[in-house]
Amino acid sequence: MSRFRVLCAASLLLCASGQALADAASHAAAAEKFLQVVRADKLTVPVYAQVQQMFAQRFAEAKAPQSKQSLLERYQARANTALDKAVSWDRLKPDMVRLYTSTFNESEMKELLVFYQSSLGQKVLQSMPALTAQSAQMTQAALEKAVPEVNRLLDEMQKELGGTKK
Repeated sequence: MSRFRVLCAASLLLCASGQALADAASHAAAAEKFLQVVRADKLTVPVYAQVQQMFAQRFAEAKAPQSKQSLLERYQARANTALDKAVSWDRLKPDMVRLYTSTFNESEMKELLVFYQSSLGQKVLQSMPALTAQSAQMTQAALEKAVPEVNRLLDEMQKELGGTKK
């Protein structure tokens, strides 16, 4: 009789682990679909553009003649290859899927998909980069107003600390 119980328990565990694997695969598939909808594969495009700009700027600063343009292009291509090795979507995708599946359960992933596939969700995706940049600029401008006071307070504290060390 005890063999029967062990066999039943093993069967239950096998079935449960199979369901867990199916759930994990479904969860990962939902995360992949979400990342596709939000165009996560395009997140590194600005990085590539910035690196290309850095090479072009260095080329201009060197006052390189136009006849050396092919040299610039060759180095830009090599930089792209280096970036591909580090931040290509194929390299980032597994970690991004893990990040999103560890943050959102499958049901939440599906809700996010519904939202981001909606017209409002698409508007959010299109507007967010500009909104984020503008928000950062506004915050930076507001912080600049506080810098003199913060610096004054730092100096004041330093004087007090210096006065207590005597």
